[in-house]
Amino acid sequence: MSEKRKSHNRPAVSSPWVIDTRDLGRRPGSSRPVQRSAPATHDIGLEGVIAIPTGAPVELDLLMESVVEGVLVSGTARGGLVGECSRCLDPIADEVDVEITELYAYPDSATDETTDVDEIPRLVDDLIDLAPVVRDAVVIAVPSAPLCTPECAGLCPDCGGKWAELGPDHAHETIDPRWAALQERFPRDQGH
Repeated sequence: MSEKRKSHNRPAVSSPWVIDTRDLGRRPGSSRPVQRSAPATHDIGLEGVIAIPTGAPVELDLLMESVVEGVLVSGTARGGLVGECSRCLDPIADEVDVEITELYAYPDSATDETTDVDEIPRLVDDLIDLAPVVRDAVVIAVPSAPLCTPECAGLCPDCGGKWAELGPDHAHETIDPRWAALQERFPRDQGH
């Protein structure tokens, strides 16, 4: 047995992210729809920025098709996102809807033999684990710098107040540090 096949771990059959393909068969052209809700086993997205939170449902609407080299899975995955605005740090709630198209190679198929273990997912004991494919699609789809609104002005760098609440006339007096000692020695309120 090659090193490639030894490195495959069998997915947990009881996981809602795992699909058993035995009833699909290996005859090219046969297909089966799969609709299910699977809870996120960990944050899916950009951790600490915006993600589908652990335990939140991910709605899967997929079609499994038997092809010569394996099982082609296509469809959508949808889930609710939570995070914070990258400018003003307000909480964000949004939804992500990603397209999934992935070939899971049969063991000993030409695809299995000619690709590295990390290039393409494999069927392991006729099981497909959808979690890594959905995770990768969501990570690509979510914004790396999410905003509460496209017009969000962010925070004032001096006082930390929100520009939207402070107004256009908000300003801070800035003193050149080279003159700061003179301001302490000669305060403005002396009337001179």
